Amino acid sequence: MFDFIKNFRRDEDGAVTVDFVVVTAAVVGLGIAVLATLADGVLDSAETVNTGIESDASGNTYTARSD
Repeated sequence: MFDFIKNFRRDEDGAVTVDFVVVTAAVVGLGIAVLATLADGVLDSAETVNTGIESDASGNTYTARSD
């Protein structure tokens, strides 16, 4: 029984899989954090573009903004 425990402790099979799972979880977590941070700005920009397209489609001409 003690030999089994010693061999189990030294065995490194599957260690790469565990590392891969941890790294993948970190990448997914960072992706979700970035998405949550940028979501409002992207939605506002999309609404601005949509409004501009709708006004052009209704016959209005586009005038460039001067900032």
